Amino acid sequence: MEKWLTTQQAAELSGYHANYLRKLIRTGRIKARRYSTLWQIDRASLLAYVRNAEKQGSKRGPKRAA
Repeated sequence: MEKWLTTQQAAELSGYHANYLRKLIRTGRIKARRYSTLWQIDRASLLAYVRNAEKQGSKRGPKRAA
């Protein structure tokens, strides 16, 4: 199992949109590193964030404008 995921892999695993994952990276809510022009997301950090969000009853991803 890979420790680092591409943004696309992380989106498929978590169900979050890639843009939302980038926002989580920028705000420091999940661990990531930049490799050239691509972001690599720490799998354990992402899964911990998803578990915590589900435990708190948060909706997945940002709210869309109506």
